[in-house]
Amino acid sequence: MELGNIITTIVGGFMFPFLIAMMWGKLVEAFGPIGGWMAAAFIVGTMWALNHGLGMVYQSGTAWIDMAWAAATGLFFADVFAGKKINATTILAGILGGIIGGFVLSSFL
Repeated sequence: MELGNIITTIVGGFMFPFLIAMMWGKLVEAFGPIGGWMAAAFIVGTMWALNHGLGMVYQSGTAWIDMAWAAATGLFFADVFAGKKINATTILAGILGGIIGGFVLSSFL
């Protein structure tokens, strides 16, 4: 992997959870439940297009859940550094959601 690929992968991985943290809640506050759907379409769709459509995130080999890892770790550490309380229920819900999402995705691939 070249230095340029490393830099763009880190930036792409940072931008996704950053946009989620900065925009998702505001869209839900402004538009209610439909704001969550708008956030899902705008944030996830735009970042997927940048990271994978334009090749911002370097990938080799088989399919990988890079954006899910970026969102999970980025938002987890943002909460840790902000001093928010991290409880086991939240972590368990995230793990179960990842397992279910992975199972559903594996059904299509």
